[in-house]
Amino acid sequence: MILASSNPSFGQIDDPIAKLQADAVATRKSDWGHWGPNPDTYSSWKTHSNRLIPVYTFGIDLQSVGGENSLYRDAAAIEKLYGYLPEKTLNPQAEYIDQTDVYRLQKQAIESGKKRVILFVFDGMDWDITRAAAIAKLGKVAYHEGRGEGLHFQDYRGAKTDFGYCVTSPHNDGTSVSVDQQTVTNPYGKLRGGYDAELAGAAPWQPITDPDYPIGKGKTIKHAYTDSASSATSLTCGIKTYNAAMNVDSVGREALPIARTLQEQGFAVGVVTSVPISHATPGCAYANNVHRNDYQDLTRDLIGQPSIYHPGGLPGVDVLIGGGWGIDKDKDGAQGKNFVPGNRYIAPDDLAAIDTQNGGKYVVAQRTSGVAGSDVLNKGVQNAKENGQRLFGFFGAQGGHLPFRTADGNYNPVVSFGNPKPAAAEKYSEADLHENVKLSEMAIAAIDVLDSRSDRWWLMVESGDVDWANHSNNIDNSIGAVHSGDDAFEAVVNWIEQNGGWDETALILTADHGHYLNLVRPEALIQTTGK
Repeated sequence: MILASSNPSFGQIDDPIAKLQADAVATRKSDWGHWGPNPDTYSSWKTHSNRLIPVYTFGIDLQSVGGENSLYRDAAAIEKLYGYLPEKTLNPQAEYIDQTDVYRLQKQAIESGKKRVILFVFDGMDWDITRAAAIAKLGKVAYHEGRGEGLHFQDYRGAKTDFGYCVTSPHNDGTSVSVDQQTVTNPYGKLRGGYDAELAGAAPWQPITDPDYPIGKGKTIKHAYTDSASSATSLTCGIKTYNAAMNVDSVGREALPIARTLQEQGFAVGVVTSVPISHATPGCAYANNVHRNDYQDLTRDLIGQPSIYHPGGLPGVDVLIGGGWGIDKDKDGAQGKNFVPGNRYIAPDDLAAIDTQNGGKYVVAQRTSGVAGSDVLNKGVQNAKENGQRLFGFFGAQGGHLPFRTADGNYNPVVSFGNPKPAAAEKYSEADLHENVKLSEMAIAAIDVLDSRSDRWWLMVESGDVDWANHSNNIDNSIGAVHSGDDAFEAVVNWIEQNGGWDETALILTADHGHYLNLVRPEALIQTTGK
């Protein structure tokens, strides 16, 4: 049965933000905002950009890496980071940090005595998307620069907190690889990274003077913009690398993610995502590969099975919960010769091998026909805790992600921008909604299991559907995805406050990259009560 509200026609849309989206797609124009450099069309760009990205910290601050300590004030530090000195990237007045500093902040937190580190990644959420979600939730345009207000992670003051913004540009774009050989075939790619603050702004809210610069097509200078794999590698390993690299450097050599370093020290480690389990960001929490699309091998690293990069296998994470359920393929050339027909993200024999019912290490909690997803997950958590076992949670609807939440708090997407025709809205059955879980439930489930295994743990939580919504140029889905992630943040904070507080906990909330939303008339987003 398809929910009647899941795909209303243009004339039936009562929700204001959904109507803004549907009307903009239908007319291909909008007076309230647009995606991309061309203000004359609603969509002129559907992928990432080189904008500065917000960073919020809790339990720690940014003083060691920001302001006068910004590496972008030091030519030698920039050259060490990139392996070259990108043109127009040195800025003696830089206040911003680099994305690799997020890795260093995690290390510093551990060195200062923190026992729990949480890396919270809103995939694709730049400052403009954050502001759109805050306006929709708060019901007013409350700020025009800075940290902002209206979302839980903007307003929370229960711990030491700080705000800044970072450069996400990669080492390069255009590197080619061999998945079967796990080698890089053209080191250094086609277009190098860097950041020119005079063109893209020294802060996220400052004007962009060359609208084509953030997408690698600047009139005077060109710098590469990142993908999610390169940027996630920066977050977890502290290095710059090529687009599509999964914890390998610019020539394909292995980089060690912080989760594995901490695991060797006795920390429990976990990964949670609203999108498929081995997509770029969750995969970079633990795995290695020369290319992000080698999903089954990335999952093998995550769950401790032999992979093409690690034939002897890695120890595997303690908790992995995410999407990808029900996405089957007979062939997938991007995954190389060892692709196994079946689920695209976890090979059937790997899933069987890790199941405790077959002698494996993981309690498997996966979407089950007719059973509430929360019940499936809660049962898995209890079994894992009672028996000292690991937890693997596997959910998802069409596309492999959790159902898209919309700005009104429901799950009723409208059309996305398409060319030449609008892209159809996703439709969710009652089963899709009943049998799945929310990101907030995933996050708390992971924390409960991790905390039962060690008093020291590291966790990545990814609100990955923000990125999917932005690739679709869908403001309704984007706002809903940010709100969903914000609810997960609130749930995590509540758990921390009820379990020892912030003395031993550090949380860093950021994004891996931005997109290219331009809010021309932000007050248009006030037309909702928020949820």
